[in-house]
Amino acid sequence: MEGTGDATPPTERGPRGRSKAATRIFWGFLAVALLFSIVGISVVGVLGWKDNKTKPLLQVVRLTYKNLQGSLVNQSAVTDKRRNTVTYRVTTRNQTSVVLFDSKHGLVCYKAAGEKSCFLRRMEMRDIENIQSFLNTSVAKDGVLFLQNNKTRYYREFLGVIGGRKVNYDLVGEPVQMLCDQLPIYWVKKSDGPTRRLIYLCIDICFPNNICVSVCFYYLPD
Repeated sequence: MEGTGDATPPTERGPRGRSKAATRIFWGFLAVALLFSIVGISVVGVLGWKDNKTKPLLQVVRLTYKNLQGSLVNQSAVTDKRRNTVTYRVTTRNQTSVVLFDSKHGLVCYKAAGEKSCFLRRMEMRDIENIQSFLNTSVAKDGVLFLQNNKTRYYREFLGVIGGRKVNYDLVGEPVQMLCDQLPIYWVKKSDGPTRRLIYLCIDICFPNNICVSVCFYYLPD
């Protein structure tokens, strides 16, 4: 009958109209979810970037211990993650010697206090293990680590200096070059050791795994 019909088009109230509404709701939720995802990724990225910026490339740890003679030894170890090196500075009787572990080039370099030359050898598995013990050790905020003398194992290592074999600076990496700074560098090799009167000098170095090594040098005959 005239005047009793519904003015609303049937297409807006039927399944097609409901489908359009559901589609709009779906895309709305999707847009909101996408927005939150972008914001979340941005926040994580910024925090990660800040975290990387605040992580130190250099870490310094100081060790204090007594050597076999009972003398107090102060030792600092600096880890340089950029160059993959650990540099020990060992001070005893107001004299400082430097021992450089260069993992990237597989070298150990010694610069004894008061000496006008450096000594060089290839890194061994035991060196890697000792350095790894240092990297895995957590220390107090002040960076000081005290070794327990009653648990410390002491070793002596003899290195013969090959006086006739100077090392070419072009064959060593930047860390050794910077440490020796144009001083002559000589290869050394391990041996069972000479008679005591031939020992040239010794450097005591300790690691956080309670291993201490007294490295003694002597000149091999030409």
